[in-house]
Amino acid sequence: MKMKALGSQGLIASELGLGCMGMSEFYGAGNDEESIKTIHRAIDLGVNFFDTSDAYGPYKNEELVGKAIEGKTDKLIIATKFGIVRDPANPMSRGLNGKPDYVRSACDASLKRLNIERIDLYYLHRVDPSTPIEETVGAMGELVKKGKIRAIGLSEVSPATLRKAHDIFPISALQTEYSLWSREPEDELLQTCKELGIAFVAYSPLGRGFLTGQFKRFEDLPADDFRRYLPRFQKENFEKNMDLVRALEKMAQEKKCQPSQLALAWVMGQGDHIFPIPGTKRTKYLEENVKALDIRFTGEELEELDRIAPRDVAAGNRYQKEMMGTLNR
Repeated sequence: MKMKALGSQGLIASELGLGCMGMSEFYGAGNDEESIKTIHRAIDLGVNFFDTSDAYGPYKNEELVGKAIEGKTDKLIIATKFGIVRDPANPMSRGLNGKPDYVRSACDASLKRLNIERIDLYYLHRVDPSTPIEETVGAMGELVKKGKIRAIGLSEVSPATLRKAHDIFPISALQTEYSLWSREPEDELLQTCKELGIAFVAYSPLGRGFLTGQFKRFEDLPADDFRRYLPRFQKENFEKNMDLVRALEKMAQEKKCQPSQLALAWVMGQGDHIFPIPGTKRTKYLEENVKALDIRFTGEELEELDRIAPRDVAAGNRYQKEMMGTLNR
């Protein structure tokens, strides 16, 4: 597993990370025992970059990750997030908070749940429109100075907001959805990160599992799976988006690999400052994802992927209207 600088603030991470969100919520029933085995197997395979948030569960995912990494934290990069406020008694509720006092209290709570002394990478999960980004990032910078976090990250922000924040305190990583069916970061964000020495962390690089070919019909999604409510997974869009999956499956068959490996290798090949964090709660899929590191593309194959997955190829938005409104664009 190749290790490389994640931003310019001293973090060294594996080129492939592991998103832990689905282990605790959103993608059907979880299994803590299997999830912990998956995290341990990832460490065995050289993965040292693990991504969670206080919003996942809420809180449960940080507790799970904390349990899994106990006694194994040496050289690991643990990333978590704050800013999306959820009430455990009413999980469907959502709020945004980037106020300095909340930054400090949220960090202390995450440290306790993760059972670690310092968070390696602490993200603002979503920008709070009622709080200037300068105030939020300023408070995060104070956490670095106090030794509670090592580096700062932002999630789903525009290039302009990223530059403004970076002027206040060095930003190490920017996390945004990026995949063959979500290529919006190519407009300006990828280049901005590269220019400023900021790592680009690609979440959902497999299109929330859609690009793996695992789902053939809308009905294949578990009844309690939140993807059922995402526009791209709605029945009419689902059928249109299957055209992309079938094209990937055909190319993967010719290349003797899995569609998931094809899609993941493409993301990794878009820049050395890019760190994909595919999520899974099963060792089988983790091992498949790691094997994507061995895939190389010819110029003709890259041209073919551009042809079958151009910008705006996906039918439907990434999120519902309300959640799209929380993105800083």
